[in-house]
Amino acid sequence: MTQDVKEIFGSASGSPGSTPPAALAAKVRTLAPSMTRSMQRVAETVAADPAGCAALTVTGLAELTGTSEATVVRTARVLGYPGYRDLRLALAGLAAQQQSGRAPALTTDIAVDDPIADVVAKLAYDEQQTLADTAAGLDTVQLGAAVTALAGARRVDVYGVGASGLVAQDLTQKLLRIGVIAHAHSDPHLAVTNAVQLKAGDVAIAITHSGSTGDVIEPLRVAFEHGATTVAITGRPDGAVTQYADHILTTSTARESELRPAAMSSRTSQLLVVDCLFIGVAQRTYEQAAPALSASYEALAHRHRR
Repeated sequence: MTQDVKEIFGSASGSPGSTPPAALAAKVRTLAPSMTRSMQRVAETVAADPAGCAALTVTGLAELTGTSEATVVRTARVLGYPGYRDLRLALAGLAAQQQSGRAPALTTDIAVDDPIADVVAKLAYDEQQTLADTAAGLDTVQLGAAVTALAGARRVDVYGVGASGLVAQDLTQKLLRIGVIAHAHSDPHLAVTNAVQLKAGDVAIAITHSGSTGDVIEPLRVAFEHGATTVAITGRPDGAVTQYADHILTTSTARESELRPAAMSSRTSQLLVVDCLFIGVAQRTYEQAAPALSASYEALAHRHRR
């Protein structure tokens, strides 16, 4: 073997920080766009056939994918495993899970002549997969840190445009109802002029699935440079937005088709992260949040009475 044996096979036992088997497919979908083409081949191969790949040595998998042993090891590490042996153990675990309860064979590619019942089934399945992928790949340490910052924030600014702008509005209206001063900005000029006013003790959140939306990155950079705590909610953990983020919350990579734009899937995963942030802040600030929420319900109650 061309690599050090210890480096290739990792430790004899799984590391506590290793990616669990159920999260492997989600990790591949999320991280593949940022990998080299050779690493993508390795990642896609192990996700497509975990049982077969679990039986292969590092040399065997390198030969199967037309790559090198070093590429296989690097791919395992990018996916969250200390070494190739840890990845093989996870593949074996994933294969066992699939054999005991395999997901239904259902494609989410929607054809123009699909019956509406099939459209409902495919969309529901894809939404479920998007949520599962996001939950599996979400870093709860980063999430907890973001919640802590929000719970103690003097002011919260949230940046998003297009579909992400709708998610930004959803987060701010939730925070406002529990007494957190929050503003959503979809106008890039207003976003920047407001970001200039932020300082230590404030929080700025950028929501961009691609991680490269300039109208969102610019105000986050300004907030970062003025000392605010910054958070990025993105489908690309290697995207440009993350260089100005103190905390990164990764969403599932959207599966786009002709009749289903990526914005639909990305919004679903972003809304899950937003709900996690909101519930986390409500828990941390319960004595303030509970009466504020009750007051907001009471203020609107007459509008729902007939």
